[in-house]
Amino acid sequence: MAAITASMVGELRAKTDAPMMECKKALTEADGDMARAEEILRVKLGSKAGKAASRITAEGVVSAVVNGTTGAMIEVNCETDFVSKNDSFLAFAKSCADLVAQHNPADVAALSALALAQDGFGPTVEDVRKGLIGKIGENMSIRRFKRYAGDQKLASYLHGTRIGVVVEFTGDDVAAKDVAMHVAAMKPVALSTADVPADKIELERKIAAEKAAESGKPAEIVAKMVEGSVQKYLKEVSLLDQVFVKAADGKQTVGAMLKDKATTVKGFTLYVVGEGIEKKVDDFAAEVAAQVAAAKGQ
Repeated sequence: MAAITASMVGELRAKTDAPMMECKKALTEADGDMARAEEILRVKLGSKAGKAASRITAEGVVSAVVNGTTGAMIEVNCETDFVSKNDSFLAFAKSCADLVAQHNPADVAALSALALAQDGFGPTVEDVRKGLIGKIGENMSIRRFKRYAGDQKLASYLHGTRIGVVVEFTGDDVAAKDVAMHVAAMKPVALSTADVPADKIELERKIAAEKAAESGKPAEIVAKMVEGSVQKYLKEVSLLDQVFVKAADGKQTVGAMLKDKATTVKGFTLYVVGEGIEKKVDDFAAEVAAQVAAAKGQ
């Protein structure tokens, strides 16, 4: 039986990112053969992907790429904020954004089937995803992406890694970049009032009607109050009607600023990491108790 030294364990951990004890066990099983130990760990780590698949991925990153009039933005999720800063995870998200821009996959399944090699995993995006789940120990998922291609110019803005915006426009580059930053800050629902989804308008109308009914005023007054609330809402959530965040007078709308700059925004995409995903609230004490019980049962 070969002697398993601390330096051997350290070397294997550096190659695989596996826990120290798992590295030691693999080296022992492989009788000190580093290549065989790495193979053993890959098998064991790969099995983690199935166990992790049911865990909620509400953290993650938004990655974007723009090359001329072609661009893409993608949201890739993980379980914890800690992993969202992992270099391998960030590289995976960036590679996926590049692949969307280059190959125009129809959906996440088509993207997952594209060729990709990273960190010794491959040959497809899905193989890399599963490999990284095993290596890092958290579930990961590609949630959504948007691709742009055509004759319109593109501007992108990333606020850290959690908020991403791509703006499709004609005209001034600086004005478009400012709009992208504005979208990240103010999070409009649509480009104009005409583009606000009907279901959102109806929900706002319902809420406004319930509030107005409590006033006890005549029906015709209530109707005007409701309509006024709806119109106010539409201006608040429509990009062109919002007050521009960099307006010197605090009043100029985005639409007015764009007119001054001879610039037209054709559309935009806004991604906020985890938006709409129900996050799991961990019971730390229960989790520790479960781990202790599991350890005793081994």
